[in-house]
Amino acid sequence: MPKSGLRVAIVHDWLTGMRGGEKCLEVFCEIFPQATVFTLLHNKGSVSPVIESMDIRTSFIQGMPGAARGYRNYLPLFSRAVESFDLSGYDLVLSSSHCVAKGARPRGKALHICYCYTPVRYAWKFFDQYFGDSGSLRRALISFAVKRLKKWDLSTNKRVDYFIAISDNVKNRIKDYYSRSSDVIYPPVKIPSESEVSPDDKGYYLVVSAMEPYKKVDLAVKAFNAIGEKLVIAGKGSRLEELRSSAAENIEFTGWVDDEALADLYKGCKALVFPGEEDFGIVPVEAQSYGKPVIAYGRGGARETVRAFDGKNDSGNATGVFFGEQTVDSLAGAVRVFEENGSVFDPVSIRRNSLRFDRKNFKRSIEDYIDSKLAEKGC
Repeated sequence: MPKSGLRVAIVHDWLTGMRGGEKCLEVFCEIFPQATVFTLLHNKGSVSPVIESMDIRTSFIQGMPGAARGYRNYLPLFSRAVESFDLSGYDLVLSSSHCVAKGARPRGKALHICYCYTPVRYAWKFFDQYFGDSGSLRRALISFAVKRLKKWDLSTNKRVDYFIAISDNVKNRIKDYYSRSSDVIYPPVKIPSESEVSPDDKGYYLVVSAMEPYKKVDLAVKAFNAIGEKLVIAGKGSRLEELRSSAAENIEFTGWVDDEALADLYKGCKALVFPGEEDFGIVPVEAQSYGKPVIAYGRGGARETVRAFDGKNDSGNATGVFFGEQTVDSLAGAVRVFEENGSVFDPVSIRRNSLRFDRKNFKRSIEDYIDSKLAEKGC
């Protein structure tokens, strides 16, 4: 357990909802309840009570017109905003970063540890997935802003003493893009009790996702339009109505659902379909925690969280099926493989695989890591 009396600043990109990064932040706040949380923007009430109870300080982005929903429009100002935080007087700066949080300026001899979800996705690898369908003028403006952000992102690496990556996938990116080493601590997943494991299904496949272009939900819609199997899609986002209008009658959209309803969806599905490439991907682990197999694009974090069926008996070790290309035919082929080999997937074994990512393991690992780095620094 980190020392009491330690003055801690936690820097998080923005607080607009409880996604994977915020679930990590929640644990950081539990470890350091007296810390100050610095963030570009905070939509009050959008995150968990644990985070909301913290001393939260925002940047000038908070007061910009329309920032509550359109904060991404101020991307060119993000680097300046995170550098504006006064971090003097703190012993430890813990940045929780997928965009600019790692670029905060520690003062004095403060130790800076960055828990890195990824180097900025749209700056380094996924620009087209985020902005490919933008108009030519908007795309040009965004491209200019992203090039400046990328240059700034590289220049701020020296401000970080130690990087923690959320996966080997991200560890490789940190090495490739930043030429920095990192240690891997997987993000936390709330694992339900063993009694929640469901060996039955109600005849549908499941997608749980934000309805945004880079999530590739459109691929699942197109594939299941062709396959004809029932698909339930849970989540909200900017493309929801577009996706709904393109879906056949065998596809149902639930919109946003609460935790209880989501658990019921997991327990009732045949398998989770995960068509995007994620840095880690909490959703496949959540599905496995209920004993459910995963049909995933075989890139990114899924390769670390899903044990792919190898085409043989697999001795009960397989927890899912990979497809190799983000195409209708490739995803449809993976569904066929799953349908033909359903008896291979053992719910108890699948759940056991998810235990590697239990929230308690994450909290303990983060505490031990920070303790060791503080000790090295003599704090």
